[in-house]
Amino acid sequence: MVFSSELIENAVTELSRLPGIGQKTALRLVLHLLKQEEAEVNKFGEAIMKMRREIKFCRICGNVSDNGICSICSNHSRRQETVCVVENIRDVMAIENTEQFNGVYHVLGGVISPLDGIGPDELNIDQLIARVKEGNVQEVIMAISPTIEGDTTIYYLSKRLKDFPVKITTIARGIAFGGELEYADEMTLARSITNRLPLENYVHNGK
Repeated sequence: MVFSSELIENAVTELSRLPGIGQKTALRLVLHLLKQEEAEVNKFGEAIMKMRREIKFCRICGNVSDNGICSICSNHSRRQETVCVVENIRDVMAIENTEQFNGVYHVLGGVISPLDGIGPDELNIDQLIARVKEGNVQEVIMAISPTIEGDTTIYYLSKRLKDFPVKITTIARGIAFGGELEYADEMTLARSITNRLPLENYVHNGK
């Protein structure tokens, strides 16, 4: 792609680093911003910088938050004894959009993937064990994408949790194997959460 302006080229290059944004889309966005009032573009830039500078991660669950504890964990009307374990922040948003879950979350920050150099120590697992160890958790829902890496993570977590008096369930197989939670439609995801199964059923039926 040939540019008549190095400034535009640099802006396009930076925007095209974003996931799902190719050079053509990036150029369209840059040209759109170029048409806007300078104050509007400044407002846009400041919002991004403020988000990056001030965003926090909940010290309880690992979700993004404006404060030290996120709005979900601090909401006393939520079922604090039911913890839904997810891979990432996008999965929290996907499940919240179904409006079918009234518990709290625990964000792992990924799944176990030896090929990618991601082991249990790289994930937010010890914090989950500590939450369960406190004795207030009654159910742990494994809402992790049904991939090989996801199943490996579920298996590892179940082993770490087996000595605690806590019910371990998993989302129903409404999500196709190999699929990712964040891309599931809301109705399918809602059914998967509502019709969750004991982990033993998942292990026996999914293997």
